[in-house]
Amino acid sequence: MEYSEAPLAHLVQLLEQSAIGSTRITPLPRGGRLRGRARREMQQALDEVETRVQDTNTLAYGNGCFSVARYADAASVFQRILEAEPAHPEARFNLALSYARLKRYRDAVQEFTQVLKQSPAMAEAHYQRGNVYDDLGEHELALSDYAFALGLRPDYLRASYNRGVVLAKVGRHEEAVAEFSRVVNLSPGLSNAYLNRGASLDELSRHEEAIEDYGLAIECNPENADAWFNRARTCYYLGAVDDAVADYSQVINLRPDDTEAYNNRGLAYDALGEYDNALRDYGAALKLKPGFAETLNNRGAAYEALEDRERALEDYLMALTERPGFAAPFYNAARLYAKGGDVEQCVRYLGQAIELEPSLGDEAARDDELGWVLELRRLRDDRRDSL
Repeated sequence: MEYSEAPLAHLVQLLEQSAIGSTRITPLPRGGRLRGRARREMQQALDEVETRVQDTNTLAYGNGCFSVARYADAASVFQRILEAEPAHPEARFNLALSYARLKRYRDAVQEFTQVLKQSPAMAEAHYQRGNVYDDLGEHELALSDYAFALGLRPDYLRASYNRGVVLAKVGRHEEAVAEFSRVVNLSPGLSNAYLNRGASLDELSRHEEAIEDYGLAIECNPENADAWFNRARTCYYLGAVDDAVADYSQVINLRPDDTEAYNNRGLAYDALGEYDNALRDYGAALKLKPGFAETLNNRGAAYEALEDRERALEDYLMALTERPGFAAPFYNAARLYAKGGDVEQCVRYLGQAIELEPSLGDEAARDDELGWVLELRRLRDDRRDSL
């Protein structure tokens, strides 16, 4: 067989063109990989190397395997390089990345830690180890690594963004807002930074500011369906129901298979008294996700508003079949049984609702249909206790 170094040179060229790099890997964002034409060209170059190059224990070959998601092959190459040269920093860093993609998170942490022993000021290694700690659910360690990376590189956009995400994940929303503000100062056109800052503002009950941020996210990227969805949800909460309908409609245009968007737009139509539209949306949601208990309960409420008690009760009971621990349909079914004069069933279902969600007892006491049933239940319990 004739061996040639030309295929290896071509592989290096492709790695540099794709910005993955032929020495230390620069991974694509969010664990991405090459796709389409770039992936096909890279795979063809790898095939040429495998056919015509005698020694494939090179960073370029390992990086090429990594770029097309052949992570196990990539890890094997980097391991062989390290066997020959244990202090090889790029091979160890790339091996750590390969382990992370293989979900061998503890091994990845170990390798990144070894890299940092050699190069304590490598911001990228702190950042990547932070990502692995986040995958492991060790959020404080992740935050520490992101902070260290930012201390080394204050303009490290991805470290700041991921730190904001983790701060929000652990409920530290004031800090998350500050971190995402840093991100938008670094990159004013980053749609998801506004989206995430808006979500933390919502958690802090700063809803008007959240709506403003969702709007900025949409301005940066009109196809950001999550921003439309979050703004719709907050508008509904604030009583701007027409705006919620409009925004949920945008979500559905962008994501026609979004069950939650159909369900939530149905709720908004319900609040507007547009029950036919609500029923149409609930039907669409159930077509996408048959047995969706929340939608069945919501559709039952729409039927009840239309005085179709038979269909309403059927949906409430079906919701309970799908999700037996769901308090709302127990409560709603109890009200229908009370209206129909079926006291025994009303007492039974109301008792289940209150057992699952005790606060419903106070709501039932204020309800014209259920207040007397609740009192009857109490009298029965008192009589039973006195026997």
